[in-house]
Amino acid sequence: MPFGIELSFNNREELIELPVMPETLEISESGNSKTYDVVALGEINVIKNPKLTEYGFSSFFPHQRYPFITVQNLLDPIDYVKFIEKWMRSRLPVRFIFTSDSFKINVLASIESFSWKETAGEAGDIDYDIKLKEYVAYAAKLDPLSTIRPAAAAEVPSRLNETQQPKTYTLVSGDTLWA
Repeated sequence: MPFGIELSFNNREELIELPVMPETLEISESGNSKTYDVVALGEINVIKNPKLTEYGFSSFFPHQRYPFITVQNLLDPIDYVKFIEKWMRSRLPVRFIFTSDSFKINVLASIESFSWKETAGEAGDIDYDIKLKEYVAYAAKLDPLSTIRPAAAAEVPSRLNETQQPKTYTLVSGDTLWA
């Protein structure tokens, strides 16, 4: 595919090739810096990891095969909408692949927003806007150097209580705080 956009779900179990390429692909990358006001120094900037990349584009799902459509399998416009809405409801990432002559994007992404409309006089075509955000898989990890494994965690002996017991004095008749 020399130039195209593909969205797939569940390791390509479900896949759609967008039939009409968008006029523009907007890619947004930004930093995640924080600024603080430090006494006697002024404002400082603490640079942190960048935010996740966001992608956005607009196009349409055609109701008929126009000369500029290059995909072999052209779905009914509402079927594209149903796929995207179903994937959004799943709360799982999709695979976003953009291919052009100059670069390629192949990332997991969440569908952040999807809006569509059918306009009178457009022969059943559906216009849409979609925004995606890069998705980074995450999970709790065990320390590879740890000798404790989840199954053995219950067998670990309790820690010794090494706290110092406070020294106490019991007041007797005739004692005062000043004495």
